[in-house]
Amino acid sequence: MSKSEVQSLKNHARFDPPFHFFLAFVAIVTIIVSIVHAVRHSCFYSWWLVLLSLAAFVALFKLRSYPLKVQDRIIRLEERLRLRALAPEEWHAQIIRLSEDQLIGLRFASDDEVVELAKQALEHHWNRKQIKERIKSWRPDYWRV
Repeated sequence: MSKSEVQSLKNHARFDPPFHFFLAFVAIVTIIVSIVHAVRHSCFYSWWLVLLSLAAFVALFKLRSYPLKVQDRIIRLEERLRLRALAPEEWHAQIIRLSEDQLIGLRFASDDEVVELAKQALEHHWNRKQIKERIKSWRPDYWRV
C-alpha cells in the first residue's frame, strides 16, 4: 500500500512480497520436492535434506516472528504513553489493565476517540479486531513491518 492510498480496516494488513510470495513459496516447494525425492530415492542423505528443508522453513518463520514481536512491544509502549498523555489522570491506573492485544488494536484509533475506546475495550473485554471495527477515525500506520 502506498502512502497516497488511505489506510482503513479493510486495507491495513500488509504483505511483504519478498517474504510472502517468494521466500515462503520457495520454502514450501523445497519441502515438497525434498519429500518426493526422499520417497523415490530413500537413503540417509535424502531424508537429511527433508529435515534440513523443514529446519529452514521453521527458521524462516521464526526469523520473521521476532521483529514482529518487538514491534508489538513497541506499540504497547507507545499506546500506553499516548493514553497517559490523553486520558484524565484518574484513569491512568487503568491503562496497565489493557492487554497487549487491546493496545495493538487501539493504535489505529485517533487521539479524539482512543481514550473512550480503551475504556470500552476494558469494560467489554474486546480483542484487537473488535476494537478496530469500532474505530471511526482511522489513524494510519505506514511503518509497520
